[in-house]
Amino acid sequence: MQGLLFQENELQSEAAGEEKTPSALHSLYERSRTCTKCRLASTRTNFVFGEGNPDARLVVIGEAPGADEDALGRPFVGRSGQLLDKILQAVQFRREEVFICNIIKCRPPQNRNPLQDEIACCMPWLLDQLDLINPSMLLLLGKVAANTILQNTLSLGAMRGKIIRWKQFDCVATYHPAALLRNPNWKRGCWEDVQMMRHHYETLQEMPPDA
Repeated sequence: MQGLLFQENELQSEAAGEEKTPSALHSLYERSRTCTKCRLASTRTNFVFGEGNPDARLVVIGEAPGADEDALGRPFVGRSGQLLDKILQAVQFRREEVFICNIIKCRPPQNRNPLQDEIACCMPWLLDQLDLINPSMLLLLGKVAANTILQNTLSLGAMRGKIIRWKQFDCVATYHPAALLRNPNWKRGCWEDVQMMRHHYETLQEMPPDA
């Protein structure tokens, strides 16, 4: 199945020989993967739903799939994805421990920024994902993802370096890995952002559920 990789035990039985009902997140994938709500459906190769742990406490959200992601139906698998893996590992997150997705599930032609009507069509899928996963934190990669989620028009610089509350989620905005590949001098700022995120994440995990 392209576009969705759950941890292996998520779709297996909890006891040997017992069949487990597919998860709600898997059901959402099945409903969304043939989406034709916007023009991007006619140019995509694959619908890139997202992948990772359906019980993740951290969801990583980028802007849109690129060429490699469109070809494979998986998020962040090209050079940007390799760098993202290293960024996560640097603050003790394994890729399979988190859930990774994008604002837009289909690649915009020539990797242009998604248009507002395309975002409006795709956001319900992302909101459903977040409702089902119910993470503690969101890591927002790049200005488009941060502006979309936080519903503002601020610069990335104005959103970085702080924890921003949106709905029931604590959010951290930082540079998109593709931007870091173009501008390696921004890596220090990204390192500071994800260190802050990790510290806050650990604080949240220590809090009692009803706090």
